[in-house]
Amino acid sequence: NVSFKKNYFYKNYIYMDYSRKPEDYFSHQRVELLEFLPEQFSTVLDVGCGEGSFLKLLQGENRELWGIELIEKQAKKAKETFKNIFSGPVEDNLSKLPENHFDVVFFNDVLEHLSDPYSVLEQIKKHLKKDGVVISSIPNIRYHSALMSLLFKKDWKYESHGIMDKTHLRFFTNKSIVRMYEEAGYSIISHKGINLTRSLKPWLYNIPLLFTALDMRILQYATLAKKNS
Repeated sequence: NVSFKKNYFYKNYIYMDYSRKPEDYFSHQRVELLEFLPEQFSTVLDVGCGEGSFLKLLQGENRELWGIELIEKQAKKAKETFKNIFSGPVEDNLSKLPENHFDVVFFNDVLEHLSDPYSVLEQIKKHLKKDGVVISSIPNIRYHSALMSLLFKKDWKYESHGIMDKTHLRFFTNKSIVRMYEEAGYSIISHKGINLTRSLKPWLYNIPLLFTALDMRILQYATLAKKNS
């Protein structure tokens, strides 16, 4: 079966790349995303949960915390604390999730790693409660270092991490993130840049542009979206 072989080798190629990541790649807590949480929530799914570091920030009485992690080693570590942890690609685990169950689904720097993030966002809707929300962090391809490399160096060089991480399969801007959510059947509640650079370079680059491209200061966009009824 040719399609099976292509899928098998593709998944194993991606798996090897992730397996080479430094250990702290899977333990970032991403505290800056906590502000997007609704006031009341009890069931959370963290897609790309790593070792469960972010889920630990959400622990509380009567909270049910779930996770999906691609790499089995990190998934096992997360399972030491949380029982509802699935290992493998998110696409392979969606059918295992209960429907109409989650108050919040997190994609912390995950959607850009998927071959079809649009489909995943559409499919995850049936697993959200009526008023459930999706919260994501997505890198900005117009970040100054990536943009200037393309514009002046005429280069598109992949790196081991960061904006040009070689495991990124999709690239987004402010507008394309909003469009992705809206076309997948969501309404945007909040959408803003996070982790802005302290470098003066974006300001200097903006002088001839009359400061119309200050979005190049933004490393990532955080988005809070609710599924349309």
